[in-house]
Amino acid sequence: MLTVFVAALAALVPITNPIGAVAAYAGLSAHLDEADRRRQSWLTGIYVAAILTVFALLGTLILQFFGISLGALQIAGGLVVMHSGFGMVVPRALGAGASDAEKEHAATKTDVSFSPMALPLIAGPGAIGVVVGLAARNPGILDRVGIVLAVLVIAAVIAVLLRYGTPLAEKLGPTGVGAITRVMGFLILAIGAEILVHGLTAALPGLA
Repeated sequence: MLTVFVAALAALVPITNPIGAVAAYAGLSAHLDEADRRRQSWLTGIYVAAILTVFALLGTLILQFFGISLGALQIAGGLVVMHSGFGMVVPRALGAGASDAEKEHAATKTDVSFSPMALPLIAGPGAIGVVVGLAARNPGILDRVGIVLAVLVIAAVIAVLLRYGTPLAEKLGPTGVGAITRVMGFLILAIGAEILVHGLTAALPGLA
């Protein structure tokens, strides 16, 4: 369980990108009063924990229901994770790829805790793919407990950072946050490549 917990934690830290989440939250919650910002920081952590826990516990059943093999999931998940990492290494504006209506809605909505903060910015396709892949490779009950514990730790850290880290993001400024984000992005690219290799090996045993 400890090994799986550490592996899950190591994979989730870069893919959820807590520092980038703080910077995004600072911008998305700028129009809210202080009480709302505090409340929604905790809610974001709760939503992240709930989303990733559901996929950690039910991910295998979801794969079986749709007839998706572990190899196919890892290939798709690896590509998604690599895309996320590349987007962090090569800077792009927050919300790139979203429609104008989606950007306007995100900038003016009164509750940003579930969308866009928890989903898709933090517990997005990349994080979900990592969690489902880990759960599929480690089906034991204690292993699942380790994955869920890692999810809860990450969610708690994110909630605390959102609650108390906004001033830090403002002090670091765009340059500081950008530098940290690029380092995280490189790690995510490596994680995505590793997931992709596992998927190709599982789908095409002759490559092993």
